[in-house]
Amino acid sequence: MKKLALGLAIVALLAGCASVKMEPKEASEKAKQFAAPSAGMAGVYVYRDSLVGKALKKDVWIDGKCIGESGPDVFFYTEAAPGKHTLSTESEFSPNDLAIMLEAGKNYFYRQFIKLGLVKGGADLEAIAEAEAKPAIAKLQLASNGACSGVYSK
Repeated sequence: MKKLALGLAIVALLAGCASVKMEPKEASEKAKQFAAPSAGMAGVYVYRDSLVGKALKKDVWIDGKCIGESGPDVFFYTEAAPGKHTLSTESEFSPNDLAIMLEAGKNYFYRQFIKLGLVKGGADLEAIAEAEAKPAIAKLQLASNGACSGVYSK
């Protein structure tokens, strides 16, 4: 019985697609130009291109402020003041945090990925080199900022 339940959970994680609110194509294409952020700010790209967990939506926050709810094959762009921040993502039982340091005038890239979990799967974040992140983001679409589920709000 446990094997059957595990098998069904894995199929649920791999099947279907979660959808989130998206920005117009023009906004997505503009964000993919990777322009310098506004004066005195740092640019933060968070993207999800994971093959696992297509049916899952996961919130992303910076310093407890909602960036947005991710789905498969999406990215977010936001700006933040220079300095130390906490980038977080909703996971299976609690948020996973990544301490980040931002400098004004630079863009930073973080990948959200889904990990198989006991119940509904978890998510985590990792810093990605610009040379690897830009081609990945070029294949994705810009999701709307600011619409988190609130499940693990900080």
